[in-house]
Amino acid sequence: MSAEGGTKAIIAALSANLGIAVTKFGAYLLTSSSSMLAESIHSVADSGNQLLLLIGGKRAKRAATPEHPFGYGRERYIYAFIVSIVLFSVGGLFALYEAYHKWQDPHGITEYQWVPIAVLVVAIGLESYSFRTAIKESNQTRGTTSWVDYVRRAKAPELPVVLLEDFGALIGLILALFGVGLTLITGDGRWDAAGTAAIGLLLVGIAGILAVETKSLLLGEGASPEAVRKIEQAVLAGDGVDRIIHMKTLHLGPEELLVAVKIAVPKSESASDVARHIDETEVRIREAVPIARVIYIEPDIDRAGKEQAAPPAAV
Repeated sequence: MSAEGGTKAIIAALSANLGIAVTKFGAYLLTSSSSMLAESIHSVADSGNQLLLLIGGKRAKRAATPEHPFGYGRERYIYAFIVSIVLFSVGGLFALYEAYHKWQDPHGITEYQWVPIAVLVVAIGLESYSFRTAIKESNQTRGTTSWVDYVRRAKAPELPVVLLEDFGALIGLILALFGVGLTLITGDGRWDAAGTAAIGLLLVGIAGILAVETKSLLLGEGASPEAVRKIEQAVLAGDGVDRIIHMKTLHLGPEELLVAVKIAVPKSESASDVARHIDETEVRIREAVPIARVIYIEPDIDRAGKEQAAPPAAV
C-alpha cells in the first residue's frame, strides 16, 4: 500500500511541477522577477527529485545477489537522501544566491505586471492538488499518528518526502506572492529579493529535515514498537518457547524487515521438536508482521543464571 500510494503521489507531484516550472520560467522571462526565477528553479529541482524517487523505487525491486544477499531495498533510502541534497543545493542555495544579487540591483517589475500574480495563483492551485493527493495517500498508512511523528517514523521515504516538498512549495509560492505583490505596490525590488531569500531559507530548512530523517533510515532503523510487540507475541504464542532471551530487528527496506531472535527452549525438547517449533514460530511471525521476510531464530537452553532477561528490542 505504501509503495503504490507513494508512486501515485510522486506522479501527481511530478505532473504538477513540470507544468508549474514552465509557466514560472515564462513569467520570469517577461518580468525579470527574482522570486519567479527562484520558484522556477525550485519547481525544476522538485521535478528532478520526483524522478529520483521513481528511479530509486524501481531499482529497489531488483532481486538479491551473492554480492547483496539482502537485496536492494535500501536504494529507496539512498535516492531519498540524494533528494535532500538536490533540494538544498539546487533549490535553496540558488534562491539565496539570486536574492543577494537582486538586493544589489533592486529593480522593480515594470512590464507584464499581472503575469507573475496570475502564474503564482495558478501554481498554488496545482500545488494544492498535489499536496492533497499526498495527504490522501499518506492517510491510508498514517492512522492516528500525528503528521510530525509520521514524517519522523515512516519507513517508506517517498510519501514524507513528497509531503514536505509540496508543503514547502506551497509556502514558497505564498512567499513569492508576498514579495512580488509588495514589489508591484511599492516599486521597490528589494521586496522581491526578500521573498526570494525567504524561499531559499525555507528550502534549506526542509532539505535539512529530509537529510536527518533519511540518514537515520540509511544507518538502519528497527521495527516500530507496534511491530516489535506483535513479533514478541507471535514468538511466545506457541509451544516450545519458554521466553525470548533477546531480539533484534532491522529494516532492510521499507517493506522488508529482518528479525533475529534468540529463544529459550525446554531442556527436555528433542532436536526434531526444536526444529518444528522454530518453523512454527517463523510462520506465526510472518502472519503477525508480513514484512518480516528474513527471520533467524537461535534456540538455547534456559539455564538459570546463564543470561539475564532480554534487553529491550531495537526500535
